[in-house]
This record gives sequence, structure tokens and C-alpha cells, in this order.
Amino acid sequence: MATRSQPLHSVALAALLALQGAASAQTTITVTGRAEAAASVGGFGGPLATQPLQATVLGADTLRDAGVISLAGITALDARISDAYNTTGYWSGLTLRGFEVNQRTNFRRDGLPINAETWLPLADKERVEVLAGTSGIQAGTSAPGGLVNLVVKRPNGSVRDLNLGWTERGTLDAALDLSQRFGSGGQFGARLNVQATRLQPKPNNADGHASLFALALDWLPTPDTKLELEVESSRHAQPSVPAFSLLGSRVPDARAIDPRTNINNQPWSHPVVLNGDTASLRWTQKLGTDTQLSAHVATQQLKSDDRVAFPFGCSAEDDYSRYCSDGSFDLYDFRSENERRRTDALDVQLQTRATTGPLQHRLTAGALLSRVHDRYQRQAYNYAGTGSINADTVTTADPSLTDENTNRDEHSRELYLRDTIQLADQWQLWAGLRHTRLHRESVRTDGSRAIDVTQSFTTPWLALGFSPAAGTLVYASWGRGIESDVTPNRSKYVNAGDARTLVSRQAELGVKLNVSGAEHSATVFDIRRDAVHDFCNDAGTGCERRIDGSARHRGLELASSLRSGAWTLRGSATWLHARREASDVAGLNGKRPTNVPDRSLKAQVQRDLLPGLSAEAAVVHEGRRAVLPDNSSELGSWTRLDASLAWRLPVPGNDTRLRVGVDNLADRRAWREAPYQFDHAYLMPLAPRTWRVMFTSSF
Repeated sequence: MATRSQPLHSVALAALLALQGAASAQTTITVTGRAEAAASVGGFGGPLATQPLQATVLGADTLRDAGVISLAGITALDARISDAYNTTGYWSGLTLRGFEVNQRTNFRRDGLPINAETWLPLADKERVEVLAGTSGIQAGTSAPGGLVNLVVKRPNGSVRDLNLGWTERGTLDAALDLSQRFGSGGQFGARLNVQATRLQPKPNNADGHASLFALALDWLPTPDTKLELEVESSRHAQPSVPAFSLLGSRVPDARAIDPRTNINNQPWSHPVVLNGDTASLRWTQKLGTDTQLSAHVATQQLKSDDRVAFPFGCSAEDDYSRYCSDGSFDLYDFRSENERRRTDALDVQLQTRATTGPLQHRLTAGALLSRVHDRYQRQAYNYAGTGSINADTVTTADPSLTDENTNRDEHSRELYLRDTIQLADQWQLWAGLRHTRLHRESVRTDGSRAIDVTQSFTTPWLALGFSPAAGTLVYASWGRGIESDVTPNRSKYVNAGDARTLVSRQAELGVKLNVSGAEHSATVFDIRRDAVHDFCNDAGTGCERRIDGSARHRGLELASSLRSGAWTLRGSATWLHARREASDVAGLNGKRPTNVPDRSLKAQVQRDLLPGLSAEAAVVHEGRRAVLPDNSSELGSWTRLDASLAWRLPVPGNDTRLRVGVDNLADRRAWREAPYQFDHAYLMPLAPRTWRVMFTSSF
């Protein structure tokens, strides 16, 4: 870990070299930026430094200064977070501690569940909170890597912010943020966020547009009562950019691939259109000095047109897990239009303090009711000819609706209890318990393959903390998480429609230090998660889906944030040992999961040059990734360097700033990630050198 006496640029360089030379180690390192607010995603509230968990809080200023324009951009700011099929023109995919973050179960908006299979705008968000680790304390069902919570901007005094941005090749963005309080004593508050974007990214044939309108209102009829209403409407339309793949048995040389190539360039290609409307109402009532009651209800309604000239496999070589050796591939006309997803949620919560003998309690009890209603149309998935990674072929469209889709309904009732117990001056105990009853139904759009499943389960969480000195916390925690898995109702399965609960368990040991404004932490964790596999005969019939061993991810995380004179260090790094264990499938035991880097470093070093002028350098390093489940192919490590200059302009009465930055300064060519989906290996290139300019003014 860095000490305050070391030069910060030397610390970052030394950490990078240490990571590059330690490929055989079996741990995880993380250096994260400053906590800009309390992290509500953990459920216990209060400053992050006092909570027995690991979370990252990325405020609006941090996101703006880093040039983050989509949720996928946060992968450059925290090494616990990595890519999971992140491409231009589509929704964001993330992994946490090596596990993919499920878009249907692991995303929250102001603490309530949402569906992340859409564009999630950031211009109206106060911060993004990322909880790392088993999330059963916060979610009835969820993947074990962690949760992502988007916190909406609310009325906050007087705000007049204008943001104008340009990103190479020609993306233009304008956003306005206005906040004001009205009435006697400021009883009423309003905050308006509007954004309009013309999208012209580096990849070819991927121009589009996006817009956002968001309004938040509040009313304080009494000092103890608060009523909050907010609405958000967004639209994002842009052609997506499909990934490359293995060419036969080889990983193509990334230096020979133009990362601006878009193989979704057919004359019949259409944009992916993502529309989202969200509204929420929250009532908060203080019932005395130490007691508070709240009710929070929200609805999210999404409409999507998912369309792409989709490359998949190589029939010429009878291999559907990769492209052909000569760079050609089978191309399909995929269209799933008028997809409608709706998520409704109601959370009622009581917070209070109590005393039992010598013990002091901070109690939270509540109930969360949620409902999911997803409706789809028949879809097109038709062979349209042969494409090429050179994007130099033209094929014929076939938009016939030849394939069925699956409609889904889900109802969840969750009861939860959390308690923070002051055992003694230096000892605390945190305990949480959540009971979930889940009812799921699904049916194909032609009425076939109906499934009706009801499940109940309980997810406990426990942590013990010791504070040997002010600003120091040593803690140990254990938690349990649940995922619901159902065998598809297809004739090839002998156990079609069977449901199973996939259990994940995490043990974590950590220490946090907050000394003279410098924050440091170290964490070791061990996560086990049930794995599922389809066991089929040679003919691919008579299949049985069952739990098959586990995925085990172990790591060490270190975090640090400090300032010394004109220097500021913010950064992160990860070193992860993830393996498959106890599998009955030959050749899988001891293998790494696909698309999970074994180590990473993400650090930002800032230097104040002159009054109002600063420079920042950022390094993003990610280690090797397995491309195939048998680990027979892998990607090498890569390092990207970003840089920027920020100047506070001498405009009287205004806080006006100009930032000029460049991502991938050395124009490094590499494969950024290797998502493995639908039994197919994909390769995503690192974005080429990209310039960006941001003008902000608070008036």
C-alpha cells in the first residue's frame, strides 16, 4: 500500500509493475477514489468508512471529469468492475469480483429494483453506488458479485449548471441542471435535468441520438414530513456494434484489426431504440427523535427495438462457437421489436433506535413488494448470408418473424430486518435477514412451454467490527445470496420446468483506515456459488440440467485515496483467483471463468500546476482473460493511458471550467474483453485514441 511519504506517480508505477510481474499469484488488489457521499447501497447508512463492506461511490463530478457518458464507463474507475459485453449502441454490462452483474436482478434506482436492459442515463444522477460482494442483504434474488444503485438528483438549494461536451469523431452533448427552492421557508423544491446528445462515435456506421428529461419535486409541509416526486423520460437510438471472434483456432492479432470497423453495416441495418419512462413517489415521516417511517413506490416502463445484422458462427467449417478461419461468418437478420418491460416496486420501511440492557440498537424493518411484467412479439432470427470482418460484403435482409419469444411475469414479496448493535465502545455487530417469496411464470409467444414456479428462501448476513482507534475499522462478515434457475420447458430436457435455488456464500475480512483525510482499506474475500450444467447424450437429446459443482472466486483488495500538497492519488487495482470446482464435466475443474481478468490496476494521479490549472494522468491495466471455457485460448494483458488538463476560467461570478482529455493516449491496439455468450466466443477491441472536450459553467 502507498504511504504518504512516497511520490504518487512512483506509487502508481510501482503498483503497475508489481501486477504485471505476478501472474501466478492468487489474490485481488483495489485502490479506489474518495468516497463522495454515504453509500446507501449497503443498507446500513452512514459514512462508507464506518460500514463493514466494500463499496464504491462515484459522484456526478467524478463521472463528468472522467468523461463517463454511459454506465459502462465506470469500468475505468474501479478495478473490481470490469466489462461484460460492453459495446457501442447497446446497454451496459458489468462484472463485479468476476461475476456478471445480472441486468434483471442486480440493479437499483434509489434503492428500488429496476431492469437494466436499457440505456440508463447519468445526467440526472447524483451518484452511482457499487456494492461489491454477495448482496442477499439487499436483494431477495441476485448474482453474487454485487449491486449497482443509481441515486437520482433531488432539489438541493440553488443550482444552475450547464455542461457542453464534444467527443471525437463528432459526438455533441448538452445538459442543463437547474434546482431551486420556493415558498415560505423553502417548503417546495424543484430540480430539472435535460440532456440532448448527437452520437457520432469512432466506430463506423454507428451514428445516433439520445435525449433525457427529468424532473424532481419535493414538499415539506412540516419539519418532520417530506414528500418527494420524480419522473424521468429517456430515449436512445443508435446502431449497435457487434464483436469480433476467434478466426478458426486462433485469436486474431488486434493490431491488424481496425477498431472502428462495424460489421453491422448492411443497408438493411436499423438502430437499437431504447425508450425508458420512470416515476417514483416517496413519503418520509419522522416519528420522534430516533424513529422514521418511509414509503417509496416506483414504476419503470421500457420499450425497446433490438435490431442488428448479427454475426454468429461458421457453417462452412461446422463450428458455431467462432468465425471462419478466413474471417468470414454466418450473418443473421435479428429483429425483436416492441419489447415491453415493466417493473413496479413498493418499499415500506421503519427505522428506529432501541436499548436492550447494555446494548444499543439501530434497527431497520421493512417489506418490499415488486412485480415484473415483460411482453414481447415474435422475432426474426434468419440466415442472411455470409459476412466478413472487413465489413466489405452486402447481404439480403430477411425480416420474417420466424421465431418465438418468451413473455415473463414475476411477483416477489420480501420481508427484511437489519440491526446495528453497539456491543462496547470499540465493538459493533451488524446483522441482516431477508425472507423472500417468489412466484414466476413464463410462456412462449405462441402459448407453448409454459412454466409456473413458486420459491421461498431466506438470506442472512452478519458482520463483526472492531475499532482499535479513531478512524480505524477491522471487520469480518459472512453472507448468503440466492439465484433462481429453472430448466427450460423444452422436449429435450428430462426435467423440463424444474426449479432450483442457486446458493452463493461469501466470507470477507477487511480493515479500513481514515487518517488525516487519507483513506485506505484492505479486504480478502472468498465467494462460492453453485454452478449449473446441461448434461446431454451424444445426440443432444435426453438432457438434464442440474447443479454441478461451484464457481469459487477468492481475492485480496486494497484501496487508497490521498492528497499530499499539489498531488492527488485516486485509483484501483485487482488481483483475482477464480476457478471452477467439483464439476462432473471433464476438463472444467480448475479452469478460469471466461472474460474475467486475473488482475487489474486503475489509478488516477492529479497535479495542480498553477492556480486554477491541473493535469491528470490515468492508467487502466487489465490482465489475462480466458476466451473459451476450457482455457485453450486467452487474451493477453493490456494497458491504456489517459490524460487531461482542467482549467478554471477567470469568469467573474461563475464557476466555469474547461477540460481537455484524451483516452488511450498511445493509441494502443488490444482485445479489451472476451465475452462468451450463447456458446460463442466474442472479442471486443480497445477503443482507439479519442479526444474529448468538456465545458461546464455554474451560473
